[in-house]
Amino acid sequence: MQDPDNPEKGSENGPEKAANDTAGKRPAKSRHILLRIDSWIDSTVWNAGFRAAEIWEDITIFFRRFRVRGWKRMVFELAGEGLTLGAAGSVLMLLLAQPAFEATKEDWRNRGDFAVTFTDRYGNVIGHRGVIHQNSVPIDELPDSLIKSVLATEDRRFFDHFGIDVIGLFRAMVTNAQAGEVVQGGSTLTQQLAKNLFLSNERSIDRKVTEAFLALWLEANLSKKEILSTYLDRAYMGGGTFGAAAAAQFYFGKNITDVNLAESAMLAGLFKAPAKYAPHVNLPAARARANEVLTNLVQSGLMTEGQVIAARRNPATVVDRNEVESPDFFLDWAFDEVQRLSPRFHQHSLIVRTTIDMGIQQAAEDSVETSLREYGEAYHAKQGAMVMIENGGAVRAMVGGRDYGESQFNRATRALRQPGSSFKVYTYALAMESGMTPQTTIVDAPIYWGNWSPHNYANRYVGRITLETAIAQSINTVPVRLAKEKLGIQPIRAMAKNLGVETPIRDDVTIPIGTSEVTVLDQATAYATFPAGGYQSRRHGITQILDYAGDVLYDFDRDEPAAKRVLSEQADAYMNQMLSRVPYVGTARKAALDNGIVTAGKTGTTQAYRDAWFVGFTGNYTCAVWFGNDDYTSTNEMTGGSLPAMTFKRAMDYAHQGVTLRAIPGIENPLPSEKDLAKTASAKPQDGLPQLIRPRMLSVQSTEILRRLGEKLKNAAPLAPAKVASAE
Repeated sequence: MQDPDNPEKGSENGPEKAANDTAGKRPAKSRHILLRIDSWIDSTVWNAGFRAAEIWEDITIFFRRFRVRGWKRMVFELAGEGLTLGAAGSVLMLLLAQPAFEATKEDWRNRGDFAVTFTDRYGNVIGHRGVIHQNSVPIDELPDSLIKSVLATEDRRFFDHFGIDVIGLFRAMVTNAQAGEVVQGGSTLTQQLAKNLFLSNERSIDRKVTEAFLALWLEANLSKKEILSTYLDRAYMGGGTFGAAAAAQFYFGKNITDVNLAESAMLAGLFKAPAKYAPHVNLPAARARANEVLTNLVQSGLMTEGQVIAARRNPATVVDRNEVESPDFFLDWAFDEVQRLSPRFHQHSLIVRTTIDMGIQQAAEDSVETSLREYGEAYHAKQGAMVMIENGGAVRAMVGGRDYGESQFNRATRALRQPGSSFKVYTYALAMESGMTPQTTIVDAPIYWGNWSPHNYANRYVGRITLETAIAQSINTVPVRLAKEKLGIQPIRAMAKNLGVETPIRDDVTIPIGTSEVTVLDQATAYATFPAGGYQSRRHGITQILDYAGDVLYDFDRDEPAAKRVLSEQADAYMNQMLSRVPYVGTARKAALDNGIVTAGKTGTTQAYRDAWFVGFTGNYTCAVWFGNDDYTSTNEMTGGSLPAMTFKRAMDYAHQGVTLRAIPGIENPLPSEKDLAKTASAKPQDGLPQLIRPRMLSVQSTEILRRLGEKLKNAAPLAPAKVASAE
């Protein structure tokens, strides 16, 4: 509005007011646009919801046509629940089958494509592994009697099922329920092949699930003929033989194509229990089993009674062979080592010289079997394992279980078991490396680490104690206190790995008292560091690999790096001093060797007495012994100082007969006196196991003289050719 007293003022305010009006209109327009956008969003969302409700109503009306009532509704409800549970179960099964998928990624067809002949440390043939060393025969060329005998006994519906025989499994369950025990298996031939190719004999739900998936995979990727042919080539047949062709040659001295019905029945009977029915070991049992196979042929309709009567009346006879036990657990491990080394050369037909000493091997097997036979029932222990390593790294004996024919699962190299107190040496070794000594004192008293508190045996505590007494008496609180207050968990794990434990160790506060699983081979390897002066033990089972032309493809001394120091000389000496007290004043008094041979080691007993260990050494050998059960059930209060220590002593006493004794580093008076050596060890059955006597072929002195002569001849200059006088 214009001011009447000042017309110019009105003219000046006019343009300013117009500008303000214009500026005021812009925000109003923007707000209008935002309101329109908000309205559009609201209406769109409402319309979409309304439309979705209409669609859902239409779907509901449509499906009402299929609504059922009464008993039909119950059927559909059950079917729906079944589909839901089936979908969840399928997801779970796929998760459990991941190991099967991983196994089939490898070149599994050629994994066994080796022809390996193994010899012992002295060059004597001890066994074979691989398939092509006994020429595999095509399935169409195998005798009809053999094929029918195998199918009638192992898998009658082989050509009808898809890898898993549901009907056969149900029949086996009914038969076993009626008998009150397992008298019939439900595994198909394809499942058995999956186990032989990819898995171990360990009994677990996970393994059975993996086996089932692998069976389905084999059926999808191989023809029935290929599955049957591979099964006949790979199955263990007793006597150290693998495959029907090798078994026919070993037992009957003839080619597989030439076996008759009686021999075919005997071969087919071996698949169930090759050690039990091996004809060169128990011919009557083998013939009785062959007669069962002939009955299976008749019952399955593959043959008539008239066709098998001649085989019943004239059972198979076998080649007379000296019963030479093959170290099968060791050979399986050595065969794995060959395949691990195989990228270094291209040949697959090989001669492998191993480190095994068959005398010590037989003593080790006898010691484990005798212990289980005499004390296993009382202790409720059914399995055992042992590894003996000569100081220098050569594996001289390996026992992977009680009966290879019953179970080929190697408990020495593959079974993961808690080591108990035998694991404490890694904590004490770290303590010695950190500047402590055997005389260092520490408090033995209750200790808490978070919510966990370890307890001593019988809940007894003695207060301040030296480390050498703590390890000898296997006190639990001391290594835990060392780990918590001074050392830490990670350095202990690193020490165990450096000493030779290859199994991954859990990151847990409880590992100082041995809760992280290891193998028997791990423990033997790590303990062998102590008599080696703190150097790596360089554990090995193969000294040389040659081709059939005699060329050396691999030599351990030539191709492997020298041992590295993993424990200082002083720390190693302290450990040896402490561990050498355990068999004399500690928990392993039944492990001390005869004739004054200084023995060192450590016992181990796990929670609820599930595992019992003794791992010990002398200046010559290191030996690890384990006893327990495959199903992890508790023993009858068996400790490492009982049966494991006694078994250790029996095998080690044998191994030390007639050898030059070596000293344990850091031990005062490490070798026995002449008076001790002159003593005749008298075994007392009431105090332990009877002694094994090692046959002596040469005295120690004679052996040393011959060895020196051999070295001189090896280094001697060649003789000059004699001059021949010319006749003129």
